[in-house]
Amino acid sequence: MGLLQKYYKQSATYKIFTGVYETLYDFLDTLGKITENGLAVAKCILKGQIDKKELIEQCSRFGVSSLPITLSIVAMTSVIIASQVALEMVKQGGGNFIGMMMTILIVRELAVIMAGFAIISMIGSSLASEIATMRVTEQIDAIRVLKVNPIANLFVPRVLSGMIMMPFVTIIAAVVGILAGAVTSDMFAGLSYMAYFDSAWLGVYMKDLWVSILKAVCFGGTIGLISCSCGYYASGGAKGVGLATTKAVVWSFVAIVIWDMVFALIFFF
Repeated sequence: MGLLQKYYKQSATYKIFTGVYETLYDFLDTLGKITENGLAVAKCILKGQIDKKELIEQCSRFGVSSLPITLSIVAMTSVIIASQVALEMVKQGGGNFIGMMMTILIVRELAVIMAGFAIISMIGSSLASEIATMRVTEQIDAIRVLKVNPIANLFVPRVLSGMIMMPFVTIIAAVVGILAGAVTSDMFAGLSYMAYFDSAWLGVYMKDLWVSILKAVCFGGTIGLISCSCGYYASGGAKGVGLATTKAVVWSFVAIVIWDMVFALIFFF
Protein backbone atom coordinates (compact mmCIF):
# COMPACT_ATOMS: atom_id res chain seq x y z
CA MET A 1 0.00 0.00 0.00
CA GLY A 2 2.82 2.37 0.89
CA LEU A 3 4.60 1.61 -2.39
CA LEU A 4 1.40 2.23 -4.36
CA GLN A 5 0.89 5.52 -2.56
CA LYS A 6 4.47 6.52 -3.32
CA TYR A 7 4.04 5.86 -7.06
CA TYR A 8 0.67 7.66 -7.05
CA LYS A 9 2.22 10.79 -5.54
CA GLN A 10 4.80 10.78 -8.32
CA SER A 11 2.17 10.54 -11.05
CA ALA A 12 1.15 13.44 -13.29
CA THR A 13 -2.48 13.13 -12.15
CA TYR A 14 -1.55 13.67 -8.51
CA LYS A 15 0.71 16.63 -9.33
CA ILE A 16 -1.98 18.27 -11.46
CA PHE A 17 -4.65 17.73 -8.79
CA THR A 18 -2.33 19.05 -6.05
CA GLY A 19 -1.38 22.08 -8.14
CA VAL A 20 -5.02 22.94 -8.85
CA TYR A 21 -5.95 22.49 -5.19
CA GLU A 22 -3.08 24.69 -3.95
CA THR A 23 -3.86 27.38 -6.52
CA LEU A 24 -7.56 27.41 -5.61
CA TYR A 25 -6.78 27.44 -1.89
CA ASP A 26 -4.31 30.31 -2.31
CA PHE A 27 -6.84 32.23 -4.42
CA LEU A 28 -9.64 31.90 -1.85
CA ASP A 29 -7.30 32.57 1.07
CA THR A 30 -5.90 35.73 -0.54
CA LEU A 31 -9.38 36.92 -1.56
CA GLY A 32 -10.61 36.43 2.00
CA LYS A 33 -7.69 38.36 3.48
CA ILE A 34 -8.11 41.24 1.01
CA THR A 35 -11.84 41.43 1.81
CA GLU A 36 -11.15 41.37 5.54
CA ASN A 37 -8.59 44.15 5.22
CA GLY A 38 -10.95 46.16 3.02
CA LEU A 39 -13.63 46.05 5.70
CA ALA A 40 -11.08 47.03 8.34
CA VAL A 41 -9.92 49.99 6.21
CA ALA A 42 -13.52 51.15 5.70
CA LYS A 43 -14.10 50.91 9.47
CA CYS A 44 -11.02 53.02 10.21
CA ILE A 45 -12.04 55.65 7.66
CA LEU A 46 -15.55 55.89 9.10
CA LYS A 47 -14.04 56.35 12.57
CA GLY A 48 -11.78 59.11 11.27
CA GLN A 49 -8.56 57.20 12.01
CA ILE A 50 -6.59 58.90 9.23
CA ASP A 51 -2.99 60.08 9.49
CA LYS A 52 -3.23 63.28 7.43
CA LYS A 53 0.54 63.80 7.16
CA GLU A 54 1.07 60.26 5.88
CA LEU A 55 -1.93 60.62 3.56
CA ILE A 56 -0.42 63.73 1.92
CA GLU A 57 2.92 61.95 1.50
CA GLN A 58 1.26 58.92 -0.10
CA CYS A 59 -0.84 61.16 -2.37
CA SER A 60 2.36 62.77 -3.64
CA ARG A 61 3.85 59.35 -4.21
CA PHE A 62 0.75 57.93 -5.88
CA GLY A 63 -0.03 60.91 -8.10
CA VAL A 64 3.08 62.98 -8.81
CA SER A 65 5.64 60.16 -8.94
CA SER A 66 3.55 58.02 -11.28
CA LEU A 67 2.51 60.84 -13.62
CA PRO A 68 5.48 60.83 -16.08
CA ILE A 69 5.33 57.10 -16.85
CA THR A 70 1.51 57.17 -16.98
CA LEU A 71 1.40 60.05 -19.46
CA SER A 72 4.12 58.43 -21.57
CA ILE A 73 2.24 55.13 -21.83
CA VAL A 74 -1.13 56.75 -22.60
CA ALA A 75 0.39 59.12 -25.19
CA MET A 76 2.30 56.35 -26.95
CA THR A 77 -0.74 54.07 -27.01
CA SER A 78 -2.85 56.89 -28.45
CA VAL A 79 -0.21 57.52 -31.12
CA ILE A 80 -0.13 53.82 -32.05
CA ILE A 81 -3.92 53.58 -32.39
CA ALA A 82 -4.32 56.87 -34.27
CA SER A 83 -1.47 56.09 -36.68
CA GLN A 84 -3.12 52.81 -37.69
CA VAL A 85 -6.73 53.96 -37.80
CA ALA A 86 -6.74 57.61 -38.96
CA LEU A 87 -5.43 57.09 -42.49
CA GLU A 88 -7.81 54.19 -43.17
CA MET A 89 -10.81 56.16 -41.90
CA VAL A 90 -9.89 59.12 -44.09
CA LYS A 91 -9.65 56.79 -47.12
CA GLN A 92 -13.11 55.41 -46.35
CA GLY A 93 -14.60 58.89 -45.94
CA GLY A 94 -14.82 58.70 -42.16
CA GLY A 95 -12.28 61.39 -41.35
CA ASN A 96 -14.91 63.51 -39.57
CA PHE A 97 -15.35 60.75 -36.98
CA ILE A 98 -11.72 60.16 -36.01
CA GLY A 99 -11.77 62.69 -33.18
CA MET A 100 -14.99 61.23 -31.78
CA MET A 101 -13.67 57.67 -31.95
CA MET A 102 -10.36 58.52 -30.27
CA THR A 103 -12.03 60.61 -27.56
CA ILE A 104 -14.57 57.91 -26.69
CA LEU A 105 -11.83 55.28 -26.60
CA ILE A 106 -9.50 57.36 -24.45
CA VAL A 107 -12.10 58.72 -22.00
CA ARG A 108 -13.95 55.45 -21.48
CA GLU A 109 -11.10 52.96 -21.46
CA LEU A 110 -7.61 53.85 -22.57
CA ALA A 111 -6.74 56.57 -20.04
CA VAL A 112 -7.96 54.78 -16.93
CA ILE A 113 -6.77 51.30 -17.93
CA MET A 114 -3.28 52.38 -19.00
CA ALA A 115 -3.00 54.64 -15.96
CA GLY A 116 -3.96 51.67 -13.79
CA PHE A 117 -1.37 49.42 -15.42
CA ALA A 118 1.35 52.05 -15.03
CA ILE A 119 0.49 52.69 -11.37
CA ILE A 120 0.41 48.96 -10.60
CA SER A 121 3.85 48.49 -12.14
CA MET A 122 5.41 51.49 -10.41
CA ILE A 123 3.47 52.24 -7.22
CA GLY A 124 1.65 48.99 -6.43
CA SER A 125 4.81 46.89 -6.57
CA SER A 126 6.58 49.49 -4.43
CA LEU A 127 3.84 49.43 -1.78
CA ALA A 128 3.84 45.64 -1.65
CA SER A 129 7.63 45.33 -1.33
CA GLU A 130 7.76 48.09 1.29
CA ILE A 131 5.18 46.51 3.58
CA ALA A 132 6.50 42.99 2.92
CA THR A 133 9.95 44.17 4.04
CA MET A 134 8.40 45.62 7.18
CA ARG A 135 6.71 42.27 7.82
CA VAL A 136 9.78 40.05 7.38
CA THR A 137 11.97 42.43 9.44
CA GLU A 138 9.32 42.38 12.24
CA GLN A 139 8.63 46.11 12.05
CA ILE A 140 4.88 45.43 11.89
CA ASP A 141 5.15 43.33 15.04
CA ALA A 142 6.89 46.26 16.70
CA ILE A 143 4.02 48.53 15.64
CA ARG A 144 1.57 46.14 17.28
CA VAL A 145 3.65 46.07 20.47
CA LEU A 146 3.37 49.87 20.59
CA LYS A 147 -0.42 49.39 20.39
CA VAL A 148 -0.68 51.14 17.03
CA ASN A 149 -3.27 49.78 14.61
CA PRO A 150 -1.28 48.66 11.51
CA ILE A 151 -4.40 48.89 9.33
CA ALA A 152 -4.92 52.55 10.22
CA ASN A 153 -1.20 53.30 10.09
CA LEU A 154 -0.22 51.42 6.90
CA PHE A 155 -3.34 50.64 4.88
CA VAL A 156 -5.62 53.66 5.23
CA PRO A 157 -3.24 56.38 3.88
CA ARG A 158 -2.21 54.20 0.93
CA VAL A 159 -5.72 53.10 -0.02
CA LEU A 160 -7.15 56.61 0.36
CA SER A 161 -4.31 58.14 -1.65
CA GLY A 162 -5.12 55.78 -4.50
CA MET A 163 -8.80 56.70 -4.41
CA ILE A 164 -8.02 60.43 -4.28
CA MET A 165 -5.20 60.71 -6.81
CA MET A 166 -6.15 58.15 -9.46
CA PRO A 167 -9.00 60.31 -10.89
CA PHE A 168 -6.65 63.29 -11.33
CA VAL A 169 -4.04 61.12 -13.02
CA THR A 170 -6.72 59.68 -15.31
CA ILE A 171 -8.06 63.11 -16.33
CA ILE A 172 -4.59 64.43 -17.16
CA ALA A 173 -3.78 61.22 -19.04
CA ALA A 174 -7.02 61.53 -21.05
CA VAL A 175 -6.20 65.10 -22.09
CA VAL A 176 -2.68 64.08 -23.14
CA GLY A 177 -4.03 61.06 -25.03
CA ILE A 178 -6.58 63.16 -26.95
CA LEU A 179 -3.92 65.72 -27.89
CA ALA A 180 -1.52 62.97 -28.97
CA GLY A 181 -4.28 61.51 -31.16
CA ALA A 182 -4.86 64.91 -32.78
CA VAL A 183 -1.17 65.41 -33.58
CA THR A 184 -0.85 61.86 -34.96
CA SER A 185 -4.00 62.19 -37.10
CA ASP A 186 -2.63 65.40 -38.60
CA MET A 187 0.78 63.86 -39.30
CA PHE A 188 -0.35 60.51 -40.74
CA ALA A 189 -3.71 61.32 -42.34
CA GLY A 190 -3.54 65.06 -42.93
CA LEU A 191 -6.64 65.60 -40.75
CA SER A 192 -6.83 69.19 -39.54
CA TYR A 193 -6.94 69.96 -35.84
CA MET A 194 -10.26 71.76 -36.31
CA ALA A 195 -11.88 68.71 -37.91
CA TYR A 196 -10.49 66.47 -35.15
CA PHE A 197 -11.70 68.59 -32.26
CA ASP A 198 -15.03 69.45 -33.91
CA SER A 199 -15.90 65.74 -33.88
CA ALA A 200 -14.20 64.98 -30.54
CA TRP A 201 -17.29 65.74 -28.47
CA LEU A 202 -20.00 64.37 -30.76
CA GLY A 203 -20.23 61.00 -29.01
CA VAL A 204 -18.87 61.89 -25.58
CA TYR A 205 -21.27 62.75 -22.75
CA MET A 206 -20.88 63.72 -19.11
CA LYS A 207 -21.86 60.15 -18.23
CA ASP A 208 -18.64 58.93 -19.86
CA LEU A 209 -16.55 61.33 -17.77
CA TRP A 210 -18.28 60.47 -14.49
CA VAL A 211 -18.05 56.73 -15.13
CA SER A 212 -14.34 57.10 -15.92
CA ILE A 213 -13.76 59.05 -12.68
CA LEU A 214 -15.72 56.50 -10.63
CA LYS A 215 -13.78 53.71 -12.29
CA ALA A 216 -10.50 55.49 -11.42
CA VAL A 217 -11.57 55.76 -7.75
CA CYS A 218 -12.27 52.01 -7.63
CA PHE A 219 -9.05 51.18 -9.45
CA GLY A 220 -6.93 53.35 -7.15
CA GLY A 221 -8.45 51.95 -3.97
CA THR A 222 -8.19 48.38 -5.25
CA ILE A 223 -4.52 48.73 -6.22
CA GLY A 224 -3.66 50.19 -2.81
CA LEU A 225 -5.64 47.56 -0.91
CA ILE A 226 -4.30 44.55 -2.83
CA SER A 227 -0.69 45.77 -2.75
CA CYS A 228 -0.80 46.42 0.99
CA SER A 229 -2.56 43.12 1.73
CA CYS A 230 -0.11 41.01 -0.27
CA GLY A 231 2.82 42.70 1.43
CA TYR A 232 1.21 42.47 4.88
CA TYR A 233 1.03 38.66 4.80
CA ALA A 234 4.53 38.09 3.37
CA SER A 235 6.84 35.58 5.00
CA GLY A 236 10.15 33.86 4.32
CA GLY A 237 12.69 36.64 4.13
CA ALA A 238 13.85 38.17 0.84
CA LYS A 239 12.18 35.43 -1.20
CA GLY A 240 8.88 36.16 0.52
CA VAL A 241 9.18 39.86 -0.35
CA GLY A 242 9.65 38.98 -4.01
CA LEU A 243 6.69 36.58 -4.01
CA ALA A 244 4.47 39.13 -2.27
CA THR A 245 5.38 41.80 -4.82
CA THR A 246 4.68 39.45 -7.73
CA LYS A 247 1.35 38.41 -6.24
CA ALA A 248 0.35 42.06 -5.68
CA VAL A 249 1.06 42.98 -9.30
CA VAL A 250 -0.76 39.93 -10.74
CA TRP A 251 -3.79 40.32 -8.47
CA SER A 252 -4.02 44.05 -9.18
CA PHE A 253 -3.95 43.48 -12.95
CA VAL A 254 -6.69 40.86 -12.69
CA ALA A 255 -8.76 43.00 -10.31
CA ILE A 256 -8.86 46.12 -12.47
CA VAL A 257 -9.74 44.09 -15.56
CA ILE A 258 -12.65 42.54 -13.64
CA TRP A 259 -13.68 46.00 -12.38
CA ASP A 260 -13.55 47.30 -15.95
CA MET A 261 -15.80 44.50 -17.17
CA VAL A 262 -18.27 45.17 -14.34
CA PHE A 263 -18.45 48.88 -15.21
CA ALA A 264 -18.91 48.10 -18.89
CA LEU A 265 -21.78 45.72 -18.14
CA ILE A 266 -23.49 48.15 -15.75
CA PHE A 267 -23.14 51.44 -17.62
CA PHE A 268 -22.73 50.68 -21.31
CA PHE A 269 -24.78 47.53 -22.01
